Amino acid sequence: MPTCGLYIHVPFCKSRCIYCDFYSTTCGADQRREYVEALIHEMQCRHDYLGATTLSSVYIGGGTPSTLTADELGRIFGAINRHWTLAPSSEVTLEANPDDITADYARALAALPVNRVSMGVQTFNDESLRFLRRRHTAAQVHEAIDRLLAAGIDNLSIDLIYGLPGQTLEQWQQDLDKALALPVSHLSAYALTYEDGTHLHRLRGQGKVQEADEELSLGMYTTLMEQTEKAGFLHYEISNFARPGREARHNSGYWSGMHYLGLGPAAHSYNGNSRQWNSPDLQAYIKAAGDVFATNLFSREELSPKMREEETLLTRLRTAGGLDLAAFARDFGTKEYDALLARAKPYINNGTLAHTNGQLRLTRKGLFVSDDIISSLFED
Repeated sequence: MPTCGLYIHVPFCKSRCIYCDFYSTTCGADQRREYVEALIHEMQCRHDYLGATTLSSVYIGGGTPSTLTADELGRIFGAINRHWTLAPSSEVTLEANPDDITADYARALAALPVNRVSMGVQTFNDESLRFLRRRHTAAQVHEAIDRLLAAGIDNLSIDLIYGLPGQTLEQWQQDLDKALALPVSHLSAYALTYEDGTHLHRLRGQGKVQEADEELSLGMYTTLMEQTEKAGFLHYEISNFARPGREARHNSGYWSGMHYLGLGPAAHSYNGNSRQWNSPDLQAYIKAAGDVFATNLFSREELSPKMREEETLLTRLRTAGGLDLAAFARDFGTKEYDALLARAKPYINNGTLAHTNGQLRLTRKGLFVSDDIISSLFED
């Protein structure tokens, strides 16, 4: 059975966090209903994009998908079921804000095909949450988890951010202690980034906040790896940790070359030969409902062999399994294989890359400079 995924982008948030540069908007119930109608129409137009009728994973991200009502989600899943079959072992993830998870909402999710919930927690420090303009409190995280577990959804993931303005190593340690004490099976943790166009970026430019220095950020990443390992989590991708068997299958598919269809404003798709991405424009998306391919709502890029090779390096080397060298040679030829090993040799010699059992992978030392290593393995 081919591994194919479906991604749905829900572009709604009740408020904007100061660090976020994902496409989203703050809209009312009328626009949510119009969006759902447009989404269903896009499914009708593009359901054959993958050339497969079975989905191994569905990921509903955003934005904040939990701003959709249970009825709206039900309509979306009804449309999915008209066009595809969910594999018996499929992973169906919904991103949610902790304060959206009422007891009724948790039970409604459990009645849908949703079997995994990923919550944006970011920190357990209420003062930092207010600074980031998060809607929830630390207490609401515990309440949401209890409600989801009571409803029967036990595959839970949380996101954390480190390197917050003024955050100390001790405070990050406290966040990790609280996160790892929860009955969750997955943790994603990211260094705070100052993306152009965000309010956080403007605050830094005005000198009102200071970015964490490199030494502190590296110390926080080291603590992250040490504490998750002690708690029994596998470090299976640069920023992702899971209890054995609870790795995020949909996201792992991105790193292993899975074909996927992206629906909704700003969503991306990949079929092995090309990439496609929708315009980040909700109003245009709604207006074009039913006529998606006849508009300029999406862009397309054909992937050359060189681009596919570079994407393979970029994605596979992010994972603990690394790059399968035999598969690389099969897909790109022995000449490219030999050239890759020649470029990798200095990093193998200095201990940041390991070449063992037919795999090329980052060592723990290499994780700290992963971007530099991976980019240097590209031919140009």
